[in-house]
Amino acid sequence: MDKKIFIAIGIGVVAIAALLLSSSIPQGDVFVVQQKNDKLGIIVNTPTQQVTLDQIKKTYSRADESGAGRTNLYLFWNHVEPEQEKYNFRDTDVLMSLNKNNGMQTTLFFSIVNSRTIGPYPTWLGTPGFGTLLETKATTTLDAILSRYDGAIDSVIIGAELDSYFDDADGSVNLYRESFNNIYSELKQKHPEVKMGNAFSLNNVLNKNLTRYVSELADTGDFVAFTYLPVDRINDITKTPEQARSDLEQALEMAPNNQVAFFEISWSTSQDIGGSESSQEEFIKTAYQFYRENQSKIEFFNWYRIYDRPDDSCVIDQKFSESQVSLTNNDQYVRERLGNYICNAGLLKTDDSAKSGWSELKKQVGSS
Repeated sequence: MDKKIFIAIGIGVVAIAALLLSSSIPQGDVFVVQQKNDKLGIIVNTPTQQVTLDQIKKTYSRADESGAGRTNLYLFWNHVEPEQEKYNFRDTDVLMSLNKNNGMQTTLFFSIVNSRTIGPYPTWLGTPGFGTLLETKATTTLDAILSRYDGAIDSVIIGAELDSYFDDADGSVNLYRESFNNIYSELKQKHPEVKMGNAFSLNNVLNKNLTRYVSELADTGDFVAFTYLPVDRINDITKTPEQARSDLEQALEMAPNNQVAFFEISWSTSQDIGGSESSQEEFIKTAYQFYRENQSKIEFFNWYRIYDRPDDSCVIDQKFSESQVSLTNNDQYVRERLGNYICNAGLLKTDDSAKSGWSELKKQVGSS
């Protein structure tokens, strides 16, 4: 894999956009950081894949306008540790410097499970199953990352899109839980202030009635995280903003004894799948009202994401399960609709003009 900085263009299992930065942050740069709410996040992404350092700094400046005090760092194991215990921190150092200089706490996505896929793992590790080898190596690598960015990363997603892994890939909840608990307990000894949890796709859980998987892990870790798209099983937006709020409320009900984190929530404006700027704006109002009414139960609340991407640039490699594709008998159709959703899920268009949801988000963050 090329040495690139990863910022998500999608939700959970969908493709990651790579940003290749040609230089590091100049040491003399000074940023004026306003007070921000570190429970409210926004995913910092650019409208193009490969950008200059000046462009990514401009994107952070736009994100700074929102008042959000958190973002996500998407870091795959095979990228950060291409050789055993020989780490590639060049790209992450740039991003973490930008996060720090812009007053943003960081949630680390470092998933040993990514939907139906285990890993991706570095070549030197092979494809271990859950057990001592995987647990020991994952703990060592996460310890190296958390030690390097001590205090800047305060939460970690260890397993993502677990609903798809347990359902579509026939994964074992018990085996995964044991491995997670072993990694968790070892890391807590060295980094007691860092919170760790697992993530599920809320829309997939509800669309396919997979709440049992959430329930089985609801008391595991420091929080249960969710991604959310207001879509049906073929990626059409079929919810009203109020119905989407009801989905968010169900997330709280699934983990009554643990904190709930919203890792990525979104509303696309793609008309091809039933979205619009007005419905995105209305959902932002509804979502942040939900947050304010339930903030004591919510670990963090991250809006996905700041910029759109050019049409047809959000290529989805995910293969959908037969039960999902059977609705259309066309896997490509389902993937194209998800790509449409992602490319139009931002609050700013590719030409840098703002959708109405951008002003609404700034207003809601400011009042939360």
